[in-house]
Amino acid sequence: MARHVDPVCALCRREGEKLFLKGARCFSPKCAFESRGYAPGMHGKKAQFRRKESDYARQLREKQKARRIYGILERQFRRYFEDALRVKGLTGATLLSTLERRLDNVVYRLGFADSRAQARQLVRHGHVTLNGRRADVPSMLVKAEDVISVRERSRQTSHFKMLAETLGEQPVPAWMLLDAANMSGRILNLPSREQIETTLNEQLIVEYYSR
Repeated sequence: MARHVDPVCALCRREGEKLFLKGARCFSPKCAFESRGYAPGMHGKKAQFRRKESDYARQLREKQKARRIYGILERQFRRYFEDALRVKGLTGATLLSTLERRLDNVVYRLGFADSRAQARQLVRHGHVTLNGRRADVPSMLVKAEDVISVRERSRQTSHFKMLAETLGEQPVPAWMLLDAANMSGRILNLPSREQIETTLNEQLIVEYYSR
C-alpha cells in the first residue's frame, strides 16, 4: 500500500496549522512548525502575501487537511464520502464520524499510540484485538459496544510497559470509555459531530466533492 514517506512536518506547514502528525514532538520546541510556520518550498515565505484564495482552493485545502490528519489516500477518502452520501443526515458529519470510527484512529484516541501513524503500525503488527479477536486492518470500522484491547502478549513490550505508567492521564472522547488498568476501551456510541474534536470544516469538503 502507498504511504507518505517525506517529512510530515512539511504537511503541517503546507496547511498552515499543526496537524499533530508526530505525537509528542508536536508539543515540543523541536516542532518544525514553530520555527518555520510558512509553507514549504522555495516560494513558501511569499505564499502568505499572495492574493486571496478562491473558493475552490479553500475547499481543496480542507479536503487535503482531512486526508493528512487521518492518513488516508485519495481513493479511499472519496469512497468514504460516497458512502456518507448514501446515509440519511448531514453528509459532512457522517463523513467525520466514519473517519473517527477507523480502528487506527480509535487506538490513537484511546491513548495507546502517540500518533495515528504509530497507531496504524501497532494495528498492522497485530498488537490490538477487537472483541477478543486479533485485528490487523487499520481501516476497520468499530461499532457501538465494541471492545478494543492491547493483546496480552504485547503488553510485555517496551512500548506498552512505558505506556502503562501514563495511560489515562489524557482525556478520551465522550463516545468511548477507557479501562487503563486492562489497556482496553469500549465504544459507547457512534461519535456525533459534537463529540468530534477537530478544526476541520466538513462543509468545505462536501462542497469540493459536490462540484
